Amino acid sequence: MALLRKINQVLLFLLVLTLCGILYKKVPKAAVLKQEADDDSESPEDTEEEIPVVICAAAGRLGAAMATINSIYSNTDANIVFYVVGLRNTLSRIRKWIEHSKLKEINFKIVEFNPVVLKGKIRPDSSRPELLQPLNFVRFYLPLLIHQHEKVIYLDDDVIVQGDIQELYDTTLALGHAAAFSDDCDLPSAQDNNRLVGLQNTYMGYLDYRKKTIKDLGISPSTCSFNPGVMVANMTEWKHQRITKQLEKWMQKNVEENLYSSSLGGGVATSPMLIVFHGKYSTINPLWHIKHLGWNPDARYSEHFLQKAKLLHWNGRHKPWDFPSVHNDLWESWFVPDPAGIFKLNHNR
Repeated sequence: MALLRKINQVLLFLLVLTLCGILYKKVPKAAVLKQEADDDSESPEDTEEEIPVVICAAAGRLGAAMATINSIYSNTDANIVFYVVGLRNTLSRIRKWIEHSKLKEINFKIVEFNPVVLKGKIRPDSSRPELLQPLNFVRFYLPLLIHQHEKVIYLDDDVIVQGDIQELYDTTLALGHAAAFSDDCDLPSAQDNNRLVGLQNTYMGYLDYRKKTIKDLGISPSTCSFNPGVMVANMTEWKHQRITKQLEKWMQKNVEENLYSSSLGGGVATSPMLIVFHGKYSTINPLWHIKHLGWNPDARYSEHFLQKAKLLHWNGRHKPWDFPSVHNDLWESWFVPDPAGIFKLNHNR
């Protein structure tokens, strides 16, 4: 019995020793994990708000999107997250361009846009086929692509940002407004009117007022239009008002009744937005959307004025990476060379 008691005591001792060893190993690890979690957690006042910026990257003009991103990132200390939207066949090239260039430090997410959502909603039009590209309609579907943000900036790829994007993000949206745009009538000065002869800046230039459906809207044809290439959007209000569904309704109506076309001012992406947002949008500081640089290759803004501008937009046919175009020196300063050597500038001067 004495021997058996001693054996039991030895076994008990070994068991206790084993348990102590196990606890010794586990406790420090748990403490380290907790410490790491504590280090990563920040108090609300220390957390820097993310500014989401959505930019589309189309296959034939990826260099445009990269220049836009570079100009934004280089002119701010804000916490930007870039949502770069593309079609499936361009996603790997987008990633390679960013990760193998000076843009490798940016915070970005690549988002695939599936054009199947547009099936039956776009009327074939040969006037400006580039305006029928699926990515032109990404702005209609922002809540489906961007989920965790209340406020979002959307930019066309033919813009360059010269100011701090935080200022644009801080644009105040009035109660009940799902978006803010820049009015087309906000020309920088009277002297620029001559250089923009033929420019469409009213609803008459976008909608076919011969059609009863357009007349029944009750919108004056002389109403100033806006350009949706620069937009600050409130996702909560957008979803509450079912903006995407409203836009799709007018796309469908256009397929059935030909209410607008790309032969008019802004093609098929601007017109539905003019209808849906009529009288229900806030305005962006005009210096945050200097438009029409791509309208006339023979007309220029003053250099002094362009230096004050916060954002430049080459909307129109004449893009700054192509020929002919104006003020392309301002654009080229932000150009990021294509690591694959595919995208090249076409400036035959």
